[in-house]
Amino acid sequence: MTRDEPADETPADEQLLVLPDDLRNELKEPLGPVETDAERLLEAVDGPIIAVGDVVTYHLLQAGRQPDVALVDGRTKREAVDAEIREAVTAGASLEVTNPPAELAAPVVRALRRALAADDPTTIVVDGEEDLVALPAIVAAPDGASVVYGQPDEGMVHVTVTDDLRDEMRALLERFEGDTERFWALLEDAASNGE
Repeated sequence: MTRDEPADETPADEQLLVLPDDLRNELKEPLGPVETDAERLLEAVDGPIIAVGDVVTYHLLQAGRQPDVALVDGRTKREAVDAEIREAVTAGASLEVTNPPAELAAPVVRALRRALAADDPTTIVVDGEEDLVALPAIVAAPDGASVVYGQPDEGMVHVTVTDDLRDEMRALLERFEGDTERFWALLEDAASNGE
């Protein structure tokens, strides 16, 4: 990035999808049941866990389960998380990427692909925002995997990956603005390597 570029813009070759304004309200609805107790949530888990968000990841770690893939950005509800959470969720972080707010950029999609294919738990530290990564994670994760993300002021949303849900997320992602063809090429690589 040169000094002339605004800090919140992604280089054109790295930007894939941008969340259009008309989808923002639609995405506020949880995609699955909302749980406030991590231990109870874990009772319903059968397979790998992809955690999206610092507080969600922290609660899963506190309940004794390291997510197979965790995406964290050091923030919750647009505020910095406290030091205890930040240290707990970034300990042993494997990958660091940039992903601007309201976007899905190539680096985070590539990191998700690598994390899903890895044998060991992988934490991806995102400079920017990781919220939207739950959508491609649902598409790329294997059947029966759990994608868990935070619902502000409510709890943790637990989504169990199925073919129907994958199709729903594909349709939703098709409504984003940007280079969907390149996005799918990167993500399909993730799905084929992750299974």
